[in-house]
Amino acid sequence: MKVVPSDVSAGVTELAGDTPVLRLFKLLEVVASSGRASSLQGLAQETGLPKPTLHRMLQQLEGAGLLQREGDGRHYGTGVRLRRFAESLLLNDSQHGSRHAVLRNLVAEVGESCNLTALSGGEVMYLDRVETAAPLRFYLHPGSRVPVHCSASGKVFLAGMTREQRRRLLSAAPLERCTANSVTDLEKLEREMKKVQRDGCAIDDEEFLPGLICLAAPVPTAGGQRSNLCVAVQAPIVRLPVAKARRLLPALQRAARALGEIDADVAASRSATVAASA
Repeated sequence: MKVVPSDVSAGVTELAGDTPVLRLFKLLEVVASSGRASSLQGLAQETGLPKPTLHRMLQQLEGAGLLQREGDGRHYGTGVRLRRFAESLLLNDSQHGSRHAVLRNLVAEVGESCNLTALSGGEVMYLDRVETAAPLRFYLHPGSRVPVHCSASGKVFLAGMTREQRRRLLSAAPLERCTANSVTDLEKLEREMKKVQRDGCAIDDEEFLPGLICLAAPVPTAGGQRSNLCVAVQAPIVRLPVAKARRLLPALQRAARALGEIDADVAASRSATVAASA
């Protein structure tokens, strides 16, 4: 499976809702799904609402910590409180048991620690992890965060974005050099993105921690939308050199497809429940 940059759909999004709270929630959905910071003018064009109404709604959401204003004071992005809410849902959702079983089976097949990750702001967050029984291992518990530019999962997430989205995310602050192998040059990262898009996977070759190798692949989504989940295998380089790690890709992709099917089944079940109750 290849990682393909996502497209942003055009058109007007109606902020339908029976109550002011539901309309505020819909506005949150519009901002969160845009993939970029949103201006008052852009939101007015997208929703068709008058600017004074939108400005009042944005102030309410900003005051609650659900949205935050960017450095220029004119654009809005997701706030810390909203991101923490989304992370709590991911960490504690009802699919956890099924996903964990897929990770256990993957660890039994490849013999190394495996994890499920998601993109959270400008970092990669560990949603779940199953450790190998081998005595030499790196331990990163669920809830741990790693930099997006020097982790295998992070590079998969970056490769699924447009070039503009990557630039906006990575240029906010200097990229940390975690090891001698960390790539901190934006042009060099762009060249690596092309390779990740071509291969459908990414390698962290001692870029985050010395001696740690990681291979990651995206969890496919229905309709080919950009994935916000990755499955990855990690191991010490003394046990899993890069060439050997690449040979684990078919097993990793089978696990990714199984995880994608779990998400699709849950989504279909929720849709059927909503339709039945309508």
